[in-house]
Amino acid sequence: MRRLICSLLAALALLVLTPGIAWAQVHQHESESGVAMVRSLESLRDLDYDSWQAVAYREGKPGEPVVLRIVGYPGKLRLDHPVGLQVLAGRRTWLLDDITLDNPVLAGDGRDAAVEFALDPLLNDLTNNRPLRLVLPGVITELPVPPYVVGEWRSLQDLPLS
Repeated sequence: MRRLICSLLAALALLVLTPGIAWAQVHQHESESGVAMVRSLESLRDLDYDSWQAVAYREGKPGEPVVLRIVGYPGKLRLDHPVGLQVLAGRRTWLLDDITLDNPVLAGDGRDAAVEFALDPLLNDLTNNRPLRLVLPGVITELPVPPYVVGEWRSLQDLPLS
């Protein structure tokens, strides 16, 4: 009985003292054009408590560009392209290029509910999974991105397709 109680206390201590594990939300599937792709899909809330989907994806083999798509509810996000995305991390700042009009599906979508950015300049410059803040002038004042999501985005660059 004493051994059982000690085992339970040890298991409880391990659960309490070990850091939580974030489960990756990286999935592999085919794009609309039939090309294999990997993606990370997360729902995030900005400081105004509005919900946004952040979808980072790479089509094709490792080394291909990684794209970040931010999706709002139709009517919530209406942009005149191109508009740059500001990414903040402490004192560091990046400006990501708007590549929405390079995607024929989004370019022809009149709802303007999604915007895409080239994510590689940011990913190539990051050395760890640090929290980020995204600012889309006139639309998103600040969208916090937790470190585990940044880790998912960074993993997309080299993740092999099976």
